[in-house]
Amino acid sequence: MIDVQTAALLCSGCFILVGLYAAIFLDNIIKKIIGISFIEEGANLFLITLAYKPNGVVPILLPDMSPDWFITNSAYPLPQALVLTSVVIGASTLAVILAITMVLYKKHGSLSASKILGDSNE
Repeated sequence: MIDVQTAALLCSGCFILVGLYAAIFLDNIIKKIIGISFIEEGANLFLITLAYKPNGVVPILLPDMSPDWFITNSAYPLPQALVLTSVVIGASTLAVILAITMVLYKKHGSLSASKILGDSNE
């Protein structure tokens, strides 16, 4: 049976691979943006997975806990803080990217990256 941490690592790898495929090989700009979001969420899941500790406790020291027990059993809080910051920055960046995409659509009348960039392959 596969444990939770290994499953989360595999899932984060799949997110990153699907996102890379979409960002590199798909022509539609919206699909590229969704792919980049997949890469971001895969990286966030990877960071959270690294901080996972089986049977760990929330990293808040309560008065009845001994410091030695707390150090041994608490989850590592830094990746959690990094992911929280990443989610906030990612949401605002996604809003700006989608606004720029709307402007591109109004100007060019298409969401095809090759048409917007003016490739001669079409």
